[in-house]
Amino acid sequence: MALKDILPGRLGFGAAPLGNMFRDIPETEALATVEAAWNDGIRYFDTAPLYGAGLAEIRMGEALAGRPRADYVISTKVGRVILDEVEEMSARDLGEKGDVFKYGRPNKIVNDYTADATLRSIEDSLKRLKTDHVDIVFVHDVAQDFWGDAWLGRFEEARTGAFRVLDRLRDEGVIKAWGLGVNKVEPIELLLGLEGPKPDAFLLAGRYTLLDHSRALQRVMPQVAERGLGIVVGGPYSSGALVGGPNFEYAPITPAMAQRVARIKGIADRHGVSMKAAGLQFSLANPAVAAVIPGASRPARIAEDGAALREVVPADFWRELRTAGLVDPAAPLPGGA
Repeated sequence: MALKDILPGRLGFGAAPLGNMFRDIPETEALATVEAAWNDGIRYFDTAPLYGAGLAEIRMGEALAGRPRADYVISTKVGRVILDEVEEMSARDLGEKGDVFKYGRPNKIVNDYTADATLRSIEDSLKRLKTDHVDIVFVHDVAQDFWGDAWLGRFEEARTGAFRVLDRLRDEGVIKAWGLGVNKVEPIELLLGLEGPKPDAFLLAGRYTLLDHSRALQRVMPQVAERGLGIVVGGPYSSGALVGGPNFEYAPITPAMAQRVARIKGIADRHGVSMKAAGLQFSLANPAVAAVIPGASRPARIAEDGAALREVVPADFWRELRTAGLVDPAAPLPGGA
């Protein structure tokens, strides 16, 4: 089944902030944000055990409790098993996300992509989410940003473990789709070239955004589209950098990137375009992209995202971005601009 046939809409909810990403979010605020998403018509929710060591899944399960399960789609991830024992934050091996969830639960996180760990991870996620099934499962972070030169070894562990288990679960109808949830294009490129288990979808975070898209455009987007697969774009605002935040890809924004953002914003202001609309609509213009999932931890942000998706953006805005060299010459633009 094609990803676009599984997802209930093109705008989803990225639950990483519910894991206390960057700050200690009050429980009431977290639950109210999911409620706002539901009330705004969002029916696709993405989460992962990593987000706050299970906290995001717990909050998602609480917020969606009582909703008709057939009315929404959940994707979660495997590759990390959350234990009951406490772990020092400094001991966590989380690559560039080491401090991102420092306000999350203190539970020990075990990195494991084997078959047994995959099944356990799904079982644990179902309990935290208070549901009897998840629709899509992504294998989380088998990439260089987490494992450095050892990433190919982790990928091989997933190939012989998680990939085969998820392929079987999909064929048995237990889940509807599986793929990779990564911040780099190379693992997607590698999996597409392998014989064996065949993925249905990918969650690509931060790599097909208005601020960073050329590598994905050249190396994976055409293959994904040609094979009838689909991509969910995570982090469409590049950790908030596109909309004036202090971070780009989980780290403080560089002067060069801040200047790029300022140039885009200058053009957007001249055309009366919001930066959120520019970011969301750019990502969705690629035919390989099935949905975008901006993260939010405040209810007001949900309304902004919905409005950005519906905003009418003039073709001249996109043409000026192209002329200024701020988008790749080959990138599809909304409305064929």
